[in-house]
Amino acid sequence: MEGKRQAKIARLLQKELSEIFRKQTAMLGGVLVSVSAVRVSPDLSIARVYLSIFPSEKAQDILANIQRQAKTVRYDLAQAVRQTLRKCPDLTFYLDDSLDYIDNIDRLLEK
Repeated sequence: MEGKRQAKIARLLQKELSEIFRKQTAMLGGVLVSVSAVRVSPDLSIARVYLSIFPSEKAQDILANIQRQAKTVRYDLAQAVRQTLRKCPDLTFYLDDSLDYIDNIDRLLEK
């Protein structure tokens, strides 16, 4: 069960990461990266970030690029939350494919 502090920090990280990715993807054009969920470990040292990437054809390439740039993203995040958090958690990125799953179910039901 997630505590109040974990939930509060997860919401803060989600908001700030969304803003970071919005700024970075504005330069790419045609690519949308949204943070669908953030899960923080009980000791607040690790944050699992679930990303929804559109278009989904480029999702694996963009996720691999984000994972290569994880230290830069963590630094930008640390600068954004430095007034709130003493230590920024380590970030691990995962692809959230729940929208693709829902779309697939809808297509199957239409048949």
